[in-house]
This record gives sequence, C-alpha cells and structure tokens, in this order.
Amino acid sequence: YTAKLLSQGVEKCAKKLGEEAVETALAAVLGNKKHIAAESADLLYHLLVLLEASDVKLTDVMAELARRKGTSGIAEKAARPKV
Repeated sequence: YTAKLLSQGVEKCAKKLGEEAVETALAAVLGNKKHIAAESADLLYHLLVLLEASDVKLTDVMAELARRKGTSGIAEKAARPKV
C-alpha cells in the first residue's frame, strides 16, 4: 500500500493525509478512545508517507519542533515568514 501511495505522488498522499485528519477529528468529537487511537495511527502513517513523498526527513520535523521549544505558539506563528 505504501509503494502504491508513493507511486501516485505528493498530491494523492496529501489528499489521504487530509482524509485521515478529518476522520481523526471526527473520532475525537465522538469521544471513543479506541477509535481515536486507530484513526490517529492512520493519520501518523499517512503523514510519514507524505513526508517521504515530499523528500522531507522526520529528523527535520523533529528539529523544527525542538527549535520551537519554549516559544509560545502564538509568537512562533507570528514570526513565520509570510508566503
């Protein structure tokens, strides 16, 4: 399945990530912890696939999180370059 997703490109991988994000949010609203955990696993899997398809290393994501440590989310967002 992973190879199939990767062969379909970044756009397909991004679409799947979005679908899983919505399913995870809906599971959270319902409050079923097992369902939330299952959907979260799908979401994390599809994020990892998208990172691979985009040639972004998980270590780069982790480094970005480390860089933000101790910074308010509001301040961090305000400091981002406008694109």
